Amino acid sequence: MRTMLVSLAVLVVVVLALVVFVARRDRARRPSDEDSAAVRQARADQHRHDAQRQAASGLAERHRNPPST
Repeated sequence: MRTMLVSLAVLVVVVLALVVFVARRDRARRPSDEDSAAVRQARADQHRHDAQRQAASGLAERHRNPPST
């Protein structure tokens, strides 16, 4: 019975140490270059999507109202 309690106490201490280690590591992390690259890529994708939507809208408008000659 006593060895079971000691084993349980050791397990609790190991899990607690692991939680503290991971928490400190995550707090110390800075945004990586990959994160900023992903943000830049998302902005570029959004700008491209907006430009394509605007071009398609302009083509549809021209199709409804062809230029007079």
